[in-house]
Amino acid sequence: MSNEQRHYMTPGGHSRLRDELEYLVKTERPKIVEIVSWAASNGDRSENGDYIYGKRRLREIDRRIRFLMKRLEDAHVVDPGQQQHQAQIFFGATVVVCDEAGEEATYSIVGIDEADPAKGWISWVSPLARALIRLREGDVARFMSPQGARELEILEVSYVTLAVPGFDPGV
Repeated sequence: MSNEQRHYMTPGGHSRLRDELEYLVKTERPKIVEIVSWAASNGDRSENGDYIYGKRRLREIDRRIRFLMKRLEDAHVVDPGQQQHQAQIFFGATVVVCDEAGEEATYSIVGIDEADPAKGWISWVSPLARALIRLREGDVARFMSPQGARELEILEVSYVTLAVPGFDPGV
């Protein structure tokens, strides 16, 4: 399997996807199946909103279940705390950088499903993460951002366990 097909993720990200899958299979899907069964027993299905909506929702749930099962099957879980080469940037690294204007920022390189720019969590396939991979403190990362060519000096590299929020069915 090539790296492009691998789905790297942290243990917390893996746990969150597993929890979502379990919720869909054990809670959400059975609840919708029950509603669809009840609606179908009411007769004419062509104008039955509960039936029509329920069938559509079941298709969405089944599509998400298939996606999650495939993603978890292809998952390559990497615990940042177990990284052996702590001086170099790899998946799971938390990196403090300084841009041309002297502004510091902190980024953590995470899986595609875990990326959250507001927290500074960037996907390992993003242009910035690709520019950072294999560099060390003191190196300069050069990459193309939506604003054009950028350079970031690497000030610090660490490997910490990220607090990935658990799955919230209300989201």
